[in-house]
Amino acid sequence: MSFPKKGKFFPKENGYNRNAVHQTSGCFAEEIASALKRSLGDSRAGVKTVAAWKGANEKTVKNWFSGTYGPSGAHLIALARHSVEVLGTFLAMAGREDLMVAIKLAAAEDAISDLLDAVRQLGGDDVGD
Repeated sequence: MSFPKKGKFFPKENGYNRNAVHQTSGCFAEEIASALKRSLGDSRAGVKTVAAWKGANEKTVKNWFSGTYGPSGAHLIALARHSVEVLGTFLAMAGREDLMVAIKLAAAEDAISDLLDAVRQLGGDDVGD
């Protein structure tokens, strides 16, 4: 195999399809943008919040919100850590929706436990005995 004399792409006969790469990354960027908007809204405050999570540049975060570019791996981890919407979108794109069900179940258990603690505090020690 020989490399082309000019340009930065492999010849198409070797199986490299530059358009397929852009289509895949565009879908990823658009999905993450939708998740960010569902989680934080489409406002300047949302951009500032996300920028603070990982110390990313606001212009970079605006590109994530617009779907122009998607976050890198390290930024995606930080987004998923802070946003359940981004985590759910990532898991859905990976075909692991079952893990999101487990996360929601754990959150529901925590909420029920907190609610039971609040009821016990209101009713005194005789509730639940």
